[in-house]
Amino acid sequence: MKKFSRRNFLSSAAALTPAILLPVIPAKAEARLAADPIPAAAVQEFVKVAHNDFDRGKELLAEYPHIINAAWDWGDGDFETAIGAAGHMGHRDFALFLLENGARADIFVLTMLGETDIVKSTLERFPNLLNSLGPHGFTLLHHAQKGGEPAAALLEYVKEMGLTEAHVKIYVK
Repeated sequence: MKKFSRRNFLSSAAALTPAILLPVIPAKAEARLAADPIPAAAVQEFVKVAHNDFDRGKELLAEYPHIINAAWDWGDGDFETAIGAAGHMGHRDFALFLLENGARADIFVLTMLGETDIVKSTLERFPNLLNSLGPHGFTLLHHAQKGGEPAAALLEYVKEMGLTEAHVKIYVK
């Protein structure tokens, strides 16, 4: 009987791994690539209703579960997601719902939600983000104002850091 060393075992395992995984990986990749894109009208509606219609937003998310991070281009690079809309409108409940369902958080919505430790540490590490613009040119100051009491500490913080503008016109037209 042939002695099986660690080296022989690892070589054999490495040689067999592609044969074992190849039938699995392409099937999953093909299934993901074969999916139809989310209709543009649905993306636009989802982002639009995130400004003011929580119930319709939940309906659209149930119909299109992958729409959660879809962005709509309003023009001139003004891309907006549903969570971005909820953030600049101060819709805390909808923003939390979206986060609980897998939406990507950003510094703007975290500011509106009053996530002081996260926002402060992010700004300490990346101070130029203080002057970043969110959807439609709304700043962190605007988002802190929309956050009300939970964001009061961040409102004072961004003011102390020198932020004075709540909105910056971003359109070139």
